[in-house]
Amino acid sequence: MLERVFALGIDPGLSRCGYGLVRRGRAGIEAMSAGVIKTPATDPLATRLASLHGEIRRLLDEAAPDVMVVERVLFQANARTAMAVGQASGVALVAAAQVGCLVVEYSPNEVKQAVTGYGSATKDQVQRMVQALLKLPARPSPPDVADALALAICHLTGTGLRAAVAAAGGAS
Repeated sequence: MLERVFALGIDPGLSRCGYGLVRRGRAGIEAMSAGVIKTPATDPLATRLASLHGEIRRLLDEAAPDVMVVERVLFQANARTAMAVGQASGVALVAAAQVGCLVVEYSPNEVKQAVTGYGSATKDQVQRMVQALLKLPARPSPPDVADALALAICHLTGTGLRAAVAAAGGAS
């Protein structure tokens, strides 16, 4: 029997942090909620990080997901963007640790491969596949929302394979 699992996908960002809660059950996967947490660029950095932490913590407390799935940043051409994404990611990881929520990280290429079948898929392709997989009436927008939902989908659709590989004595 397939267990029910709730995953909270987080596409970290300081100005816009996408989130998506996806449930897997007997009928497949479905989106429970999704959106963007925004922080004003005019606020001091510490205030923005605290606000982001509070919102992520609220999501964790209200939804009580089984796992938080966060995009792992491997490379950014813009150092300023990389720092902001790293800070936002750190805030999300701390919030999850505070409530004892398991955290799993995937690279953007792993997520694109899992959701579209192509590791170099465009934002538009990810949005369209997330819409199709979750049977949404419209493409999730902005892309931060689609990316967060894609993270959750990536984890939920790959857990059976990872468990089988681990049980067979392979790497997970």
